[in-house]
Amino acid sequence: MKIYCVRRLSSSQQISACKLKDSIWEQANLNTDFSFPWEDETAPQTSFRALYDDDNFYFRFDVEDANVLTYVVEDDKMEVVNSDRVEIFFRQNDKLNPYYCLEMDARGRVLDYATRYYRDFDYQWQWPGVDKLYVTASENKEGYVVEGAIGLSSLKELGLLKDNVLEAGLYRGYCMKLPEPQSHLRWISWVKPDSKTPDFHIPSSFGILSFEDCDKS
Repeated sequence: MKIYCVRRLSSSQQISACKLKDSIWEQANLNTDFSFPWEDETAPQTSFRALYDDDNFYFRFDVEDANVLTYVVEDDKMEVVNSDRVEIFFRQNDKLNPYYCLEMDARGRVLDYATRYYRDFDYQWQWPGVDKLYVTASENKEGYVVEGAIGLSSLKELGLLKDNVLEAGLYRGYCMKLPEPQSHLRWISWVKPDSKTPDFHIPSSFGILSFEDCDKS
């Protein structure tokens, strides 16, 4: 399995509203190992970084996208599925029973849901704790950025953070066309799933986010 090492923030870092300054993000390992698993073309760049402290797991996606598409009618969280977005799935183990998904668009909207294998989606589910999930997003001249913070206590409550390890999938939905009536997306991921057709909801699409001491690895 692919492994990404999550570095620890020093206790002296000043954090405002769970959002990190760009200078702090420079401490994180930069992961640009994203590709089109089901296409021969080179994917537009997607980068992922993560850090943690005593309270939170922090993550950031920087997305190259010349034409950011966001579907907005009622501004409902389900509209994220028809938009440019990044995604993190967390699982307890490879049984995927259950696992938890966060899909986040360039407006900072979050589609959070629980799932059981295979594709038994519960869209009524919400991430536990009113202050345990924070996501913000912004567009820029290169594309868009999504940043977030997740309370470590909620990751432990869900049985996800175990022995300083998160089993997680990192993905991107690259939207080419908004619904007319159907949207068209191309799929980008960190790990290449063992599937002939696009599918992230399988065990082979996950990797490991390790909270161990990166300097010792």
